[in-house]
Amino acid sequence: MDAAVAAERLAALMAERVDHRFKGLPPDAEGRTLADLAAERRDLFTGGFTTPLLTLAAEHLTHNLGLMETYTARHGLAFAPHGKTTMAPQLFHRQIAHGAWGITLAVPHQVRVARYFGVQRVFLANELVDPAALRSIAADLAADSDYDFVCYVDSPHGVALMDAALSGAARPIDVVVELAAGEGARTGVRTEAECVAVADAVAATRTLRLVGVAGYEGEVPRADPGRVHTWLRRLTALAVEFDKAGRFADADRIVVSAGGSAWFDAVAEEFTRMPELSVPVLKLLRSGAYVTHDDGHYRGLTPFTRVPQEGALQPALRLWTQVVSRPSPEQAFVNAGKRDVGYDLGLPTALVVHRDGEERTATGITVTALSDQHTWLRTTPEADLRVGDWLGLGLSHPCTTFDKWPLIPVTEADGTVVDYVRTFF
Repeated sequence: MDAAVAAERLAALMAERVDHRFKGLPPDAEGRTLADLAAERRDLFTGGFTTPLLTLAAEHLTHNLGLMETYTARHGLAFAPHGKTTMAPQLFHRQIAHGAWGITLAVPHQVRVARYFGVQRVFLANELVDPAALRSIAADLAADSDYDFVCYVDSPHGVALMDAALSGAARPIDVVVELAAGEGARTGVRTEAECVAVADAVAATRTLRLVGVAGYEGEVPRADPGRVHTWLRRLTALAVEFDKAGRFADADRIVVSAGGSAWFDAVAEEFTRMPELSVPVLKLLRSGAYVTHDDGHYRGLTPFTRVPQEGALQPALRLWTQVVSRPSPEQAFVNAGKRDVGYDLGLPTALVVHRDGEERTATGITVTALSDQHTWLRTTPEADLRVGDWLGLGLSHPCTTFDKWPLIPVTEADGTVVDYVRTFF
């Protein structure tokens, strides 16, 4: 895709007008473009924004982008962050500007979004067997010689379905065999012998080209450093054996890919140990949650916690709510719930209270449950909390919060709203 076209489409996002589609935006901004509203640099607390409202911290976002760019360069890794975390084309392009090779996605709709906004390299971390989607991607590959697309294969039957759908395609689709993380894990081929069978099935087609192996170490059962490293060694050994057998003879690069947001230090270590192969190896990391990090699930799991000399990610998401009920000294409720925040990997955390222009730590306030549109709070005697106070919540697992917000304001540290990020789920 022409870069100018992609730039025009990104710019058009800020030409959208404020209306009922976007939660939390100031009612008096109705009809203004997002670019106009950003230029006003309104204050989050006094500028007419309503709660609940999800925000992104500008400084933390910039920090995380730079930190991962430095990390991957230092360890000789290519990087295709998982875009399903945010589904935000503005963030895709910021990640690419910070050195990302491309964007990882999971389903055809996400690929269409990325392509519409000019992403030229896509890694689809899934086997794709939908005929309509395959034909659409084949047509896109035929029309754009610079488009680089790779996806999983994990069964001979899946390969046969892909081959049938792609009959007559101008360019073969590049595929990698997905090695499962173990028995009882998610998708992928369970044994090396079965991987050979899948590779043989690919070799028998004209519509697919085997270019590597991949998987997801986050699915290793009872994951710990030993088990994760053992699985990663299986993955890299599979690449070596396939190369010795000449299975990548038609490839101009060999893709070896892994990497969620919890064990990418192990991925970096094992990928560094790989021997040279017959053609250059694209050692592709796919961690996605780093871009915003979180205040829950990943806070204790990040490799930067285990290896602090590498740096530290900063949580960039915050959900602003207001206290709407204080029925007793031990209980309070704010006006956000399951419709507004992910809760699959932990409840939100009460971080700060904002009142009359001043902010303080949310002492004595604990989130205990979520209803559809309320968060339940337990309060101790030291909790100074009143109806009308703004309560800032830290979130766990950003992947299931972004999908609830089609538009997210970006704020500076002093609460000035300076930008807006559009999402497409």
